[in-house]
Amino acid sequence: MSPETDPAPVDVRGAGADAAWFDAVFAAHAGAVQRYLVRRLPAGSDDAEDLAADVLATAWRRRADVPRGAELPWLYRTAGFVLANHRRKARATPVAVVPEEPDDVDPADLAVDDDRVRAVLARLSARERRVLLLVAWEGLDGDGLAAVLGVSRGGADAALSRARARLRAAWEAEADEVQAGAR
Repeated sequence: MSPETDPAPVDVRGAGADAAWFDAVFAAHAGAVQRYLVRRLPAGSDDAEDLAADVLATAWRRRADVPRGAELPWLYRTAGFVLANHRRKARATPVAVVPEEPDDVDPADLAVDDDRVRAVLARLSARERRVLLLVAWEGLDGDGLAAVLGVSRGGADAALSRARARLRAAWEAEADEVQAGAR
């Protein structure tokens, strides 16, 4: 492509403004992006920091596309794409990385709680799980959820309402099955 036909956007703000904007975005959101990735990676994975760096590098490269005032939802959406690409390139965990000593938390307690939550979440569609986790774990509001999902605010509110109703029904169904099994 010649310089005359290059579709790269022209930045009228200047390099100093871009650097200040990126510094502010990094300071405000880098930790949230990394935590978002940690919660979605397999336990013991040390890839969250690298993936967060990829997300932030993408934000820098595409800074003209990042909506001002809605940076975090844009970063979460981008993190979802980065994570999907990472999963497609999944690597086996070397045996040397598996710890020899378990931690001091009673796995039986964790397993019961985790299994119940997983069973209930498994009853939901992938989209319903994503909507609920973006609100519960990531703390997104309606506008942020809409930005991540790529829908209107009304669409995000409706998706959240449906997901909550399905979660409530799934929780009650799971509780009924547990009670029926205990008899």
